[in-house]
Amino acid sequence: MDYVIGGLPLHVLLVHGTVVIIPVAALCTVLSILWPAARRRLGIVTVLIALAALLMVPITQAAGEWLLLRIDQTPAVSAHVTLGRALLPWVIGVFAVALGQWLWFRYGATTAGKVRTTLGAGGSRIAAGLVVLLVLAVCGGTTAAVVQIGDTGSRAVWEGRFSEEPVLP
Repeated sequence: MDYVIGGLPLHVLLVHGTVVIIPVAALCTVLSILWPAARRRLGIVTVLIALAALLMVPITQAAGEWLLLRIDQTPAVSAHVTLGRALLPWVIGVFAVALGQWLWFRYGATTAGKVRTTLGAGGSRIAAGLVVLLVLAVCGGTTAAVVQIGDTGSRAVWEGRFSEEPVLP
């Protein structure tokens, strides 16, 4: 497949969507687990955004692999590639917790009384706290990974090619 659109490598175009949609999916997931009003308003949209993020990652990675064969290999490019290849498990995690929390609040909350009596009031609070910590860790880690990947990618492209002073008079 030719990963070029209008003379530009497709990776360059896709990465802009990917770098936006992944943190948005993470943010919506965190809001949905912490804020009941946001959860009611967002509903299935959180899961759909997380699914879109999940679908964007392998497409963006494939376009990046295509581009990798056509550029000079530098340490900055290698760092970007290494970090980029590790993103998919993080985004799978965001999708899993987004889907899991949506399913729980949509269908599982009706059985919450049974869980509460099984675990006891203190046990259910601890379990809920652990779930919130899991969601925060997955979403925070994913967002941090996207920032690192974007930083190394932009450094690979722009470092040494940018002047803070205008080049033209």
